[in-house]
Amino acid sequence: MPLPHILLALLVTLIWGVNFVIIKVGLHDFPPLLFCALRFALAALPLIFLRGPLPAPFWRIVQIGVLLGVVKFGLLFVGMHLGMPAGLSSLVLQSQVFFTVLIAAVFLGERPSPRALFGLLLAAAGLLLIGLERPLGDSLLAFGLVIAAALAWAFSNIATKRSGANDMLRLISWVSLIPPLPLLVLSWIFEGPQAMAAAVRGISWEGVGALLYIAFLATTVGFGLWSFLLRRYPASQVTPFALAVPVSGLLSGWLMLGEQLTAQDWLACVLVFLGLAVTVLPASLWQRRSAVAPS
Repeated sequence: MPLPHILLALLVTLIWGVNFVIIKVGLHDFPPLLFCALRFALAALPLIFLRGPLPAPFWRIVQIGVLLGVVKFGLLFVGMHLGMPAGLSSLVLQSQVFFTVLIAAVFLGERPSPRALFGLLLAAAGLLLIGLERPLGDSLLAFGLVIAAALAWAFSNIATKRSGANDMLRLISWVSLIPPLPLLVLSWIFEGPQAMAAAVRGISWEGVGALLYIAFLATTVGFGLWSFLLRRYPASQVTPFALAVPVSGLLSGWLMLGEQLTAQDWLACVLVFLGLAVTVLPASLWQRRSAVAPS
């Protein structure tokens, strides 16, 4: 993967790392399923300006929309609403990397190299160090919902890769058109019309900002770039970047909110990025470094 695309992948991890804190802010104003429905309704707005044929077969767009928008984000938002902390949610959700590598091996025949597997193990060790310092939350059910969300994301990664789409902005905009209606129906059933109406009446500027961030930055920009990379490279080469999402969340909290990081947190960050380097940098680079190393 060339350096510009590596930087794009790291930009996505930064956007998504901040996103978990933004979700927590938005959940103060909205019940989770309604929040998710509004997110995708806004993310579909670029279709007003986009013209041309469908970017992928319609059944594939529906498949991605259901997996990514309804199942993944519905389960994630409900899990966070039930007590999963933002930082730990960002960590647990990245189990999608390992699910994706496994599913890609089974359905696409992609076999990660031993070097890539070693890099994934290094990054996983870093994530484990981060997780050991963070409380699970009040609900084991919430934890299970986030794990299920990670599995749904893994299947949506594979569906995106197999979509054949080239215009990723149009793809993510069409995909965003699928979740709002089923999510609104689920919100009506499980959250109730009174809660939905109260959320709309009592929305704050923080809620509006959170909604705009997750609709356009986290969804349109983030998933647009992510889909672009998945289309060009093996899933086992792209998805490991998601392991840096919890790290970017930690670092953004440290830089923007003054949150303290322990020595264990810093060691975890180093392990994650070292694991990413081993996984995604070309083998020729490591071979050249070995060749010039003093004997």
